[in-house]
Amino acid sequence: MRPQHPRRSSSALIVLDMQVGLVHGPVPPHGGAGVVVRIQDMADRARKAGGMVVLVQHDGPEGSRAAPGSADWQLVEQLAPQAGDLVVRKSRPSVFAGTELAALLRDHGIGRVVLSGMKTEYCVDASCRAARDLGFEAVLAGDAHTTIDTPALAAGAIIHHHNLTLGGPFAQVMAAAAVGF
Repeated sequence: MRPQHPRRSSSALIVLDMQVGLVHGPVPPHGGAGVVVRIQDMADRARKAGGMVVLVQHDGPEGSRAAPGSADWQLVEQLAPQAGDLVVRKSRPSVFAGTELAALLRDHGIGRVVLSGMKTEYCVDASCRAARDLGFEAVLAGDAHTTIDTPALAAGAIIHHHNLTLGGPFAQVMAAAAVGF
C-alpha cells in the first residue's frame, strides 16, 4: 500500500513484525501490551505530523507462525494499516535486505527512521544497524521494541543490552513518548 497524502515530516516510523503469531503466540513477548500501546501512540503522532508509517510483516516458511496469509502472519489488530501507511513484506531480519524500502524512503524525502517492534535481537537489531549503514538517521524507540526470554537471557536483559549496544554508534535511543515526528 503506497502513501496517499503529501508528507510534511522527513521522519518515518518503522514497525517491525508486530504480527499475531509473535505478539499473541504461546510465549508472550516482554511487556507486549505496553509496547503495542506505545507503538500505536507513535503511529498516531507520526500520521498527524505527516510522517510515514511503515508496517512490516515477516514472511516465514510454509507451516511456520509467519507463513504468508496465515492468521498468525497478520498484523495485530491495534496496528492495522491506515490510509497512507506503507506495508512492507520481508523475508530477512533487516527490513532493508531484499526490499525497496530504502529507495522508497529516499523518494519521499525521509532521512530519519524510528524503529520499533519485534524481535529485539533479530529484526530490530539488524534493521537498526542497516538504517545507519544506508545513511539514515536512526532512532530506536527504547521502550517500544520487545522479544521473548531465551535459554541464555531474559527478554528484559536482551532489550536493555540492545538499547545500550545500539545506542550511540547505530542509533539514538529514546523513550517512545519523547520521539518527535
